[in-house]
Amino acid sequence: MKKGLMRIVLIGVGLMLGGCSLNANVESLYKEETHLQAAIQIPENFTDNHEESIVITLEQDGETVEDPSFVHAEIWKQDGSLSYPMEEVEQGADGEFYVKKAFDEDGLYSIKVHAAQGDSEITPQKQFIVGELSDEELEILQEDAPAQEAEHEHHH
Repeated sequence: MKKGLMRIVLIGVGLMLGGCSLNANVESLYKEETHLQAAIQIPENFTDNHEESIVITLEQDGETVEDPSFVHAEIWKQDGSLSYPMEEVEQGADGEFYVKKAFDEDGLYSIKVHAAQGDSEITPQKQFIVGELSDEELEILQEDAPAQEAEHEHHH
């Protein structure tokens, strides 16, 4: 009797486990996230004390993001002598955002954009040059170049 009951239990367990087979398309059941991406366009030349616009465009799923949760930017001079606090950027037409600044000091600068749309938040950063660079700033730029190239190799 015990053997018969044991067989029934084993057959029942076997049937239950057989119903738990792997679904070949299981990955399609999960939400596929696409990350927010930003393009930062720096003017080729900055004129002393003349307000210039840095343009930021955001994309997600190959579509321009026109109404993100937020877009802020901060700018600083590489040597630490000048820093603009993080501020909300101006929104223009066609999903473009603008940071308008007048630079009165030559040098190596960086801009960091803080942007979010839904669950995706990004903080891309880009260096740019205003006027002429000092020898020290040229050295910094040359030291950073190989590191930036190596970083880009990993984003395929």
